[in-house]
Amino acid sequence: MDAELAAEVRQEISALTCGYAFYCRPAGGQALLLKNRDLFLSASIIKVPILFAWAYLERSGRASRDEICELNLEPQVQGAGLSWLLQTRRLLFGDVLLLMTALSDNLCANLVIRRIGIERLNAIFRGPLGLPDARIERKLFDYDARAEGLDNYVSAADCIQLYRLRDALTDAERAWIEPMLLANADLGLWLRGVERDTVAFYHKTGSIPGVLHDWGYTRNTDLFLLTQDVKDEGEVYDVLNRLGPKLLRPA
Repeated sequence: MDAELAAEVRQEISALTCGYAFYCRPAGGQALLLKNRDLFLSASIIKVPILFAWAYLERSGRASRDEICELNLEPQVQGAGLSWLLQTRRLLFGDVLLLMTALSDNLCANLVIRRIGIERLNAIFRGPLGLPDARIERKLFDYDARAEGLDNYVSAADCIQLYRLRDALTDAERAWIEPMLLANADLGLWLRGVERDTVAFYHKTGSIPGVLHDWGYTRNTDLFLLTQDVKDEGEVYDVLNRLGPKLLRPA
């Protein structure tokens, strides 16, 4: 990133009135990290560590995308996704992971969490995946658990580590993981001001009231923004509409 663009990014991001963590690393360039907080409610960004945890388990033969998943084993939570509407109630876990990632399907995420187990997921996060702060305390849309103060978390350090995990994927793993991230239909934050179909952005978004996240990458740029305590979503969107086209350029 050239000095002029870096200065513009600093000015735009530092003007945000919410909590934020911004990261950009152009291929072959220096990374720029700007933040005023470390730990964030994860919203649906937690689905990326879950996806990498599945890849880790599959690598060691302890999970398989060819396993059958019974969709009725979990409460039929709604929100993002559509698996609760499907007439078929049995899918391969490969399809469940696809719906979890590309459509941010919450029922599918809960089924993957059920299959792996919350304690084992957190152990994988802390251990093999090297994610220092990522943790799951409840399933998605579990309002009773949220009322008891349980939630899911991710940090800027975790999001940077996810790029290292991506780089460590085998060719075979990349072949099934990257299409799921590329198929994400949500324009999220970064793509809002980018001309449609001009940039291949592999990414995952996450949003709940007061929280807007978008983690992703192109072939030439790693880029994420985490925000929390957002009082004015328009403020965030305006900044990203200006910065997105300058940071996400066609390869």
